[in-house]
Amino acid sequence: MAVVVWATLGIAIWHFIVFLPDRFRGGIIAAFGAATLGAIVTGAIWQIAQGDSLGTTDVLTALAAVPGCLIALGILYALGDDDEHPVVEEA
Repeated sequence: MAVVVWATLGIAIWHFIVFLPDRFRGGIIAAFGAATLGAIVTGAIWQIAQGDSLGTTDVLTALAAVPGCLIALGILYALGDDDEHPVVEEA
């Protein structure tokens, strides 16, 4: 059940990137995947550190997914921003 909570929270945060310019590397679909996977990874790390099973959920289970989601989206945004300024080779 915890995996569903983490994935859902990642998707919920992903919805708010509509307020940002579309500079994510790989576009909106890659941002969706990064938000979901980032949330699952940090949520799983938190759950393992707490020693809880994947069936145990509480408010902290959901909040544990937020940092990973934001970090993953931030990395994709930073990588995509580099594509905006292509290097021009001089002849």
